[in-house]
Amino acid sequence: MNRKAITNRQDVKLLVDQFYLKVRADKVLGPIFNAIITDWDTHLDHLTTFWESSLFIGKKLDHKYIGNPLEAHEKVDATLDHSITELHFGLWLNLWYATIDQFFEGEMADNAKRRARKMGTFMYLKIFEARQKSKP
Repeated sequence: MNRKAITNRQDVKLLVDQFYLKVRADKVLGPIFNAIITDWDTHLDHLTTFWESSLFIGKKLDHKYIGNPLEAHEKVDATLDHSITELHFGLWLNLWYATIDQFFEGEMADNAKRRARKMGTFMYLKIFEARQKSKP
């Protein structure tokens, strides 16, 4: 398959859909995601909107992301007895990079990698911080 630039929502949808196929099949991440997410179609659409909004900042989009990813991830960590580690984020990021490299190239693909790396680091640090606040 020829790699192309990420230029629109259809490209972001392809990235998100293919990425989560990898996540769901992963021996470490799959059981977590498959247990937490009950409506994959809705979740994938929501994540497509999230990534579209993150990548095409300043562009008028038909879909507007509404949500709080940090709060959602803190809840998942609490549900999993605070067992999310940097390993989980590393696996997630590696699968994200692999999916981008499989289908896409160029500036927006590089931007998607940078944003995911920054987001993963931020999320993990905030999850760790939330754990400290929840201790008696």
